[in-house]
Amino acid sequence: MSTPSIAVLGAGANGASIGADLFDAGLDPVLIEQWPAHVEAIRRDGLRVEMPSGTRHVRPRTMHLCEVATLREPFDLVLLVTKAYDARWAAALIEPYLAPDGAIAAVQNGMTTQTVADIVGADRCVGTVIEISSTMTDPGVVHRHVDPERSWFAVDATAPRGRDVADVLSHSGEVARVDDIASAKWMKLVSNASVLVPTAALGLPMVDAIRVPGMRELMLDAGREALRVAGEHRVLPIFGLTPESIANSPDVVETMLDALYERFTVPGATTTVLQDWRKGRHSEVDDINGTVVAAGRRLGIPTPVNETIVEVGHAIERGDLEPALAALQRMQRG
Repeated sequence: MSTPSIAVLGAGANGASIGADLFDAGLDPVLIEQWPAHVEAIRRDGLRVEMPSGTRHVRPRTMHLCEVATLREPFDLVLLVTKAYDARWAAALIEPYLAPDGAIAAVQNGMTTQTVADIVGADRCVGTVIEISSTMTDPGVVHRHVDPERSWFAVDATAPRGRDVADVLSHSGEVARVDDIASAKWMKLVSNASVLVPTAALGLPMVDAIRVPGMRELMLDAGREALRVAGEHRVLPIFGLTPESIANSPDVVETMLDALYERFTVPGATTTVLQDWRKGRHSEVDDINGTVVAAGRRLGIPTPVNETIVEVGHAIERGDLEPALAALQRMQRG
């Protein structure tokens, strides 16, 4: 196909990082973002992405959400890089501007593929898995902790536009083309349940949190619960692991945790959950550990560790608890 018209809907830390990669590859993406100051900073000064290998400075096209209604030409591909809980309204917002044979790629945490498919149709949705580590505090400036060579995606190879999405994302990281995206996303959920909210609850970077006595065991227990309630989902390799490494692993959750920390986690990097809490924002706790709890209830399988993690997450978001080491004891009650 000719060069596709692309939108990145949700140009926060990860979305902006991907957008910068696509811009450098000559794909001219449009970054659509809900933080007004971020959009204006990019328009005024460009987008700066600071990576271990150096600083990238680009000037992609940007739009405020309120400007979407002014669009006249449809997009062939939309990379949806919002929070999981924003998937439904964001897909509905952009659907009128999606080409009839176009597709939205749900480049998100959580099990959002069906949510997007409900809005645009299964033939115009491409499920994906994302693993990029980045943060953003100041508008127009992204700190990407790993270069594209160490970033990773999985893309549904069976979707009508799956090949196109994989080709586009290959400019931003390694891409695995899989035939069971639901299982791949559940395996990522297992990893996320282990890491994102538990380490954020301690108020520490991921590398520091796992070193706290008792923390690694809690993280593994949360992931093992998630794996037990996987239901019909298959155990698949993610993060660049091989099928053999998974098949021969005595503890799949531990193998994935070690792979995540070895390849993607760097000193000082915090999870998206802790970044949200520090900004006073709602997190994806319900889309991650909450999804594990809901699956356990459907299947009649107890998930006490994840239930307690959700409770702690909710307490932090209510302002009843601060992210701190004391949260570990509360999570261990599960």
